[in-house]
Amino acid sequence: MTGYTVLLTLHIVVGAAGLALGPAVAWADARKPRPDLWTAYLGTVAAVCISAVGLVVWRRTDLWWLVPVSALTVALAMLGWRAAGRPGDWTHAYVHGLGGSYIALVTATVVVSFAVDGPLHGPAQLIAWLGPTVLGTPLLELWRRGLVTKRRVFSG
Repeated sequence: MTGYTVLLTLHIVVGAAGLALGPAVAWADARKPRPDLWTAYLGTVAAVCISAVGLVVWRRTDLWWLVPVSALTVALAMLGWRAAGRPGDWTHAYVHGLGGSYIALVTATVVVSFAVDGPLHGPAQLIAWLGPTVLGTPLLELWRRGLVTKRRVFSG
């Protein structure tokens, strides 16, 4: 097994873990915040982003622009973590930090599955690139509004 194969395997495993942990963090936080889940989610997001940078440097330097995208994905996850459970109106930062980092993971999965050497070519690749954001952002906003309404009901 080559070093590249090991790195790619690690990238796939931690990416799958991040996809599983994102909803678990959101679901648990709705009931009782779980720092252990947040730590695991942040670790997997960081690991998938670091391994993505390694894969870009190793074989796909033409995808250099994924390096800042990876950094922004980690930054979104950290924003969600820092905003979780904070007093005041941090709901927007929490939802869009956690949700935005999760949308980035889903987008990467869809793009690799359908646009990179996949069945989508030319302008149709925009479906893979933009679909998760177009579908996910309104869902995040509905979730955020529900959290704000719930907070008002319980605080007033």
